Amino acid sequence: MNSLTATIASLSLIAGSFAQGSETKAGRRAKRTGTVNDVRMVAPGLEKYAQGPLAELWKRPGLTPRDRSIVMLAALVARNQTIEMPHYFNLALDNGVKPSEVSEIITHLAFYSGWANAISAVAVAKDVFAQRKIGADQLPPASPTLLPLDNEAEAKRAAGVEQQFGNVAPGIVQYTTDVLSATCGSHLRRKPAWRLSFLSVKSSRRWR
Repeated sequence: MNSLTATIASLSLIAGSFAQGSETKAGRRAKRTGTVNDVRMVAPGLEKYAQGPLAELWKRPGLTPRDRSIVMLAALVARNQTIEMPHYFNLALDNGVKPSEVSEIITHLAFYSGWANAISAVAVAKDVFAQRKIGADQLPPASPTLLPLDNEAEAKRAAGVEQQFGNVAPGIVQYTTDVLSATCGSHLRRKPAWRLSFLSVKSSRRWR
């Protein structure tokens, strides 16, 4: 199963700038970071696969283009793949992902994939937001009104963290309760998608 997860995660990212060939929701194509000719000059076989089965990935009905964009952003931030970020940030916005949600994805993943990865994503998103004239009024507040937690699930999570880290790093117990729970400002239904994408990426690294 881990091998399969690694393969899926790797193939989804190899598609790069070529995996989304159809028009976006806004009726235009997001700018790509490379061209078909660039790939053909170096790896014709890669171009063949990018234009073939991987290009079909974005057309599958199991996920909407919007949901696929959310998963893709989470994967790129988790892997710190900044070269692909401008294209996929623009594509996500064209596919209906809100600027506030892009902001939340980056904030959320700072705690799961590394602070430096999130800061790298901020640098890219800043330019994309500026080009699209996205202002602070479209971003979530630093201290939003939090969505209600599932108290039973939270109690189980806290107990598990306490059992695993309490005797070694009690600070982790505090921060996962006081800080991570504060990142629930966006729609909770989206969080599992980000986490699954992140976990798939982390699993793929074990198989390199």
